[in-house]
Amino acid sequence: MMSEISRCRVPFEALLLLLCFWAASITGSEYLKYKDPKQPINVRIKDLMKRMTLAEKIGQMTQIEMTVASADVVENYFIGSVLSGGGSVPATNASVETWVNMVNEFQRGALSTRLGIPMIYGIDAVHGHNNVYKASVFPHNVGLGVTRDPQLVKKIGAATALEVRATGIPYVFAPCIAVCRDPRWGRCSESYSEDPAIVKAMTEIIPGLQGDIPPGSHKGVPFVAGKQNVASCAKHYVGDGGTTKGINANNTVIDFHGLLSIHMQGYFSAVIKGVSTIMISFSSWNGVKMHANHDLITGFLKNKLRFRGFVISDWAGIDELTPIPRSNYSYSVQTGVLAGIDMMMVPYNYTDFIGNLTMLVNKNFIPMSRIDDAVKRILRVKFTMGLFENPIADLSLSHQLGSQEHRELAREAVRKSLVLLKNGKPGQEPALPLPKKARKMLVAGTHAHNLGYQCGGWTITWQGTSGNNNSLERNLMQELQSWML
Repeated sequence: MMSEISRCRVPFEALLLLLCFWAASITGSEYLKYKDPKQPINVRIKDLMKRMTLAEKIGQMTQIEMTVASADVVENYFIGSVLSGGGSVPATNASVETWVNMVNEFQRGALSTRLGIPMIYGIDAVHGHNNVYKASVFPHNVGLGVTRDPQLVKKIGAATALEVRATGIPYVFAPCIAVCRDPRWGRCSESYSEDPAIVKAMTEIIPGLQGDIPPGSHKGVPFVAGKQNVASCAKHYVGDGGTTKGINANNTVIDFHGLLSIHMQGYFSAVIKGVSTIMISFSSWNGVKMHANHDLITGFLKNKLRFRGFVISDWAGIDELTPIPRSNYSYSVQTGVLAGIDMMMVPYNYTDFIGNLTMLVNKNFIPMSRIDDAVKRILRVKFTMGLFENPIADLSLSHQLGSQEHRELAREAVRKSLVLLKNGKPGQEPALPLPKKARKMLVAGTHAHNLGYQCGGWTITWQGTSGNNNSLERNLMQELQSWML
């Protein structure tokens, strides 16, 4: 017969749980699995999700511009992400310390919330850390594609990641893997090539930015190696380089097979390489706005390719879902979210977005399952990149911004990207190579002595600048002249 002591024996697991509760009561704090880096990421996500309110979830889905952000705004609205648009900086010629302090100020607002979920700061870094004073500037994608050198592009990705991290930023909206099919498209400089095979090869920049995925990793799972790497964003999904007559943000007319064989090749590779996020294109495919395309975002990208990072809109992209932008904003919010977009870049009108999305969920126009899918994806990226463990940036990488090593890498890329279109006239002596004893050399044209034109768009400002008027440009021009000599 079982003794009274045996019948009253407490199972070991129950005893352990009681000890945990006792320890928590003694210390006055609850054990939070989501804050424990030793727990599997899926366990951390599940634990955090069950603690979140609707307001906190919708906040995670919201990305706002730094010019309207503050620590209070981030805290009060549970903002999940802040960005710098093209040319958006904390101050003119801002120092590394100024950048780091700004990002950390926003981050302290996020960490002051009830659950302390860190925000993720994003910035365009399309040919180097292009917004930032004294950063290394690399050739645009159209030049890098000419090199036919994926390993060089990977090195550029790694150098860019270091410079971005130097300013306290962990997330970049790069690379652009558009396939430019019409030179009239004004953004061909952001495309590696009209050849999808070259674009696919150049996605090697992704492991440069994020780090190499570990062997045996599951396809489609985002990966960021550590504090010297950044989360990357493949853009703009999909077909942005194939619009009719090259009109920007217009309609790409092509059958599904053509879409897969031309415009989707880079995304196949990006997903396999663990890209963290994918940005949706302003353009349409056969008349359907990409920001509204459930079949391609949810059906193909998420379900077929098994992409497990998060999908982000382009700049106020959902505003364009009505013929007159924002004429029926609740419809635009509903359509974009139901299409499968997880984080909305709503740079300035974030209160409208939050209010409309809250209403749509409360009235059951958008199911909670769609909200939960979005937030899980956002949290997965944040956990993967170690943002919960290292939310506050420091100045330990400040020496990486514009380092001599990175400038030498940029020079190598310039040398390898130069293309000779025509070497003189047939039957005449070739113009190149130039005689080594030549005393003078004429460089002609509007770009001949204009560093702003030579660097192109996305250089300090969104569309770049003209001239050699500021100190940064004089410094770079001197470097260019010394290289030519």
